[in-house]
Amino acid sequence: MTVSPRTPTTEMEVTSIRLERGLKERLKELSNNQGYQALIRDILWEYVRQRSNLAPLGLADIRVSIPAVAQQEQRCALTGRLLRPQELILLGLTTQGELVPFSRDLE
Repeated sequence: MTVSPRTPTTEMEVTSIRLERGLKERLKELSNNQGYQALIRDILWEYVRQRSNLAPLGLADIRVSIPAVAQQEQRCALTGRLLRPQELILLGLTTQGELVPFSRDLE
């Protein structure tokens, strides 16, 4: 997971969110010493980054590719082309350490 830049808490807006007690306790466990609220912010920033495609990928961002078969419909991380179930694809390990699907047509 990519960690967001740290913003001083004095520059943040206060927001209330209701969490199940078990979820909150698990987040506390997973956060180690950073605090569960910071972990929630990191999770939310990662979600926003993925959904926004703020950093489009190029072939230069792929360190290694692995042949694979799509099991679900998804989008090529490089072109946005639809990849259909059972289509032969590649999984690329990015320079950021993420596995992303992409079309074999780009090899």
